[in-house]
Amino acid sequence: MADETPKLEQIAAAERLGGDRYFAIAIVVLSAGLLALIGEQTQWKNGSALLKQPAFWPGISLIGMTVCALLYLAQSLRSERYVSWDRRELVVWLRCLEFPIWFMAYVFIVPVVGYLPTSVVFSPLLARRMGYSSSRVLLSAALMGAFIVILFKGFLQVRVPGGALYEYLPDTLRNFMILYL
Repeated sequence: MADETPKLEQIAAAERLGGDRYFAIAIVVLSAGLLALIGEQTQWKNGSALLKQPAFWPGISLIGMTVCALLYLAQSLRSERYVSWDRRELVVWLRCLEFPIWFMAYVFIVPVVGYLPTSVVFSPLLARRMGYSSSRVLLSAALMGAFIVILFKGFLQVRVPGGALYEYLPDTLRNFMILYL
């Protein structure tokens, strides 16, 4: 029985490490993409010293990031400890993209529907997505969304554009909603 334990640990480690290849490929693509876009994001000023150029240090860091990512990818492809590509781990990595998608949907819906209605709807939806199903928790999430809107827009006076649907409200209510909710 004692002889089997190290073998099981080695198999489990090999299965866990299969996703490193996906990570290495993603980092190579990301760093090479950022390096390719450096000319559009920064500039070289005529007459300035090399070390004072706006694009110099970002360029050095992106070159370093790309080279290290390529070395990491080469090492992961060459390593014998990887038995196979673990597609299950890729799915776990891709599931992480769900929450940025929720966020982007929220960002795109707020200018159309408004900050208050969107927050009141999205808060319980996200609570439901996280596994909460009791009506008390979902109602609390909706109230928390409303409280956050009132706090940020009403008291802290954070400027968030009013929703396009606010244009259909009566004048006084529309002005109140745009300014405070």
